[in-house]
Amino acid sequence: MKTFNYTYPVNVYFGEGSAKTAFSNELKKYGKKVLLAYGGGSIKKNGIYDEIVSLLKEENKEVIEFNGIMPNPTYKKVQEGVELVKKENIDFILAVGGGSVIDCCKVISSQAVIDEDIWDLEYVHGKFPTEGIPMGAIVTASGTGAEMNGGAVITHEEKNWKGGIFASTADFVVLDPAYTLTVPSMQVLSGAFDTLSHALETYLGNSDQDNVSDDVALAIMKNTVVNMRRLLKDINDEQARSNLMWDSAMAENGILKCGRQTDFQVHQIEHQLGAFTDCNHGQGLAVIQPVYCYHILNDAREKLTRFAQVVFGQKTAEEGLEALQNFIKECHLPTTLPELKSKVEITNDLLKKVADTTNLIKTNPRTLAKEEVYDILLECM
Repeated sequence: MKTFNYTYPVNVYFGEGSAKTAFSNELKKYGKKVLLAYGGGSIKKNGIYDEIVSLLKEENKEVIEFNGIMPNPTYKKVQEGVELVKKENIDFILAVGGGSVIDCCKVISSQAVIDEDIWDLEYVHGKFPTEGIPMGAIVTASGTGAEMNGGAVITHEEKNWKGGIFASTADFVVLDPAYTLTVPSMQVLSGAFDTLSHALETYLGNSDQDNVSDDVALAIMKNTVVNMRRLLKDINDEQARSNLMWDSAMAENGILKCGRQTDFQVHQIEHQLGAFTDCNHGQGLAVIQPVYCYHILNDAREKLTRFAQVVFGQKTAEEGLEALQNFIKECHLPTTLPELKSKVEITNDLLKKVADTTNLIKTNPRTLAKEEVYDILLECM
C-alpha cells in the first residue's frame, strides 16, 4: 500500500429519528442564523421540511431559506447562494436533499469566506480552500456519498464544464432511511447505481495484490446489487434503503481509497456528458460503465474476473460484464444514450465535443486517449 494519512471528520447520525439527536448534540456549537438549503420543494410535500424547521426552532435558530437547487447544480446557483450567505451573515448552512444540494452547499460554504473565485483558485492557481462556513447535511436521496467528503461536482455553464471542486466537508450528517421513502423508484435505483460505479471505479484503480480495500469494495458492490434487487421486489423496503444508504456512504468516505490510486474515468466522461446534456448522473453512468469496462477488459482482466465472481457469481470477466449489462436492464435503467433525458439532441458532433473536453485520468488500468473516449460514446448510441 502507498503512504497515506486518513482523517474522518464527519460525525454521522444514522437511523430513523436521528435528526433530532443530531441537532440537540451539534447545533449548540454554531450561531443563530441557519441557511436552510434544499431543491425543488419535494421536502415541503413529504413533511420533511416541517419536521426540520420545527427541530431548528426548538434549538432557537433563525431560518433563512435557499431553495431551487437543481440536479447538476450550476456555478451560477452557487454564486446566488454565496450572495445570500453574505447578505444575511449566515452562521451555519444546513443542506437538505441529495448530492446536488449537498455539493452546491459545500462550494457555497468555501466561496463565502474567500475573495478569489473558487474555480480560478483551484483550476488556474492549483490551490484549495482551507476554511468555510460550518455546514451539516440531511440526506433525503442517497447514492452520491456527497455528504461524506469535501468533493463537489458543479456545472460551469459558461465553460461547458462539469467537474470536481474541492470545498467544505460537512461537520455532521443525518442518514435517516425514512427520509428516502418518497423518492421515486427510478431516482433511487439510479442513485444506487452511482454507488456501484463509485466502488467499481475505485476497485479498478491501481492497488497492491490482496489490498484490503479491494475486498471491501467488492463487498459494497455485492451488497448494493442485492439491495437494489430487493427494491425491485418492494420499493418501500426500508431495510434495503437503509443498506443502500450506508453502501453509498462507505463508497465515498475515503476508506476504499487509502493507499491506492483510483480509476474514475467513467465519472469524468459522464460529467462532461452531463455538462452538455444535463442528463441524470446515475443513468449516464449506467450507459457508459459497461462499455468502458469492455474497452479495458484486457488491461484489468484479473480484477474484472474477481468482480464477476464475487458480485454476480459468474466465472469469467466477460460473463461478469454481461451480468452487469443484464442487471442494468433488470433495474430498468437506460442502456443507450438516446434513452437519456437530455436538454439537447445527442448527436455524434455533440459526443465529439464531450470527448474532446473530458478529463483523462492517468491511472490503472490504462490511460485513454480522447479518440477512444469518443469511440466509447459512439458505442453507447
